[in-house]
Amino acid sequence: MKRYLITGASRGIGRAIAEKLAAEDVTLLLHGRDTVALAEVYKAVKPRCGGVVRLIHDLAIKAGVSDLIAAVGSDPLDLLVNNAGIAIVKPFGEITSVEWEQTLGVNVTAPFLLTQRFAPKMPPGASIVNILSIAAKTGFPNWSAYCMSKFALEGFSQSVRGELHEHKIRVINIYPAATNTEIWKNVEGDWPRNKMISAEQVASAIVYALSRPADVTVENITLSSAAGNL
Repeated sequence: MKRYLITGASRGIGRAIAEKLAAEDVTLLLHGRDTVALAEVYKAVKPRCGGVVRLIHDLAIKAGVSDLIAAVGSDPLDLLVNNAGIAIVKPFGEITSVEWEQTLGVNVTAPFLLTQRFAPKMPPGASIVNILSIAAKTGFPNWSAYCMSKFALEGFSQSVRGELHEHKIRVINIYPAATNTEIWKNVEGDWPRNKMISAEQVASAIVYALSRPADVTVENITLSSAAGNL
């Protein structure tokens, strides 16, 4: 039985990934903070899965990451998807120290600690998928904390990829443009969500990368709307 851990699986891209990867030979380890939303994902994928485990932990704090690691257990993972993320959107002068630390915790420290813990036991052919963003390559006004965190994860994942080559563990980085998820409900402004790419389109790209032969890595995938980056 394969074991897949997906963080931030209660909605958006994480949920779409879980729904597309559900299979009889797979146990999905689904992390989230929203108990109700995660229960809905559980209900949707359980009939098609070998097993489903719900993991409710706050990745903004190290204790939450430690608790998640303990709950996943010592059995090897075949796939780690670092998807959980938060976005603080405001002028850099208005960002509080708490918001800065939360952004670092969820978007940088958690992927680092999870990768550090689970990668050494992953079998050859296993994969680590990092959900980055076009904000990992370009800075945008009022998105400084978010861009900072994605730039940091970009550098980390590139370095880790080089270290894991000899172990035949694939590191796949995904760079979506604006994606139509619930994150936009908390972002001020009039954003044309109908022009954004969908979470399902991002998940489909990931499934494609994972479906390549074990000795082939689709290292980087950038996804943009035909309408351009928003």
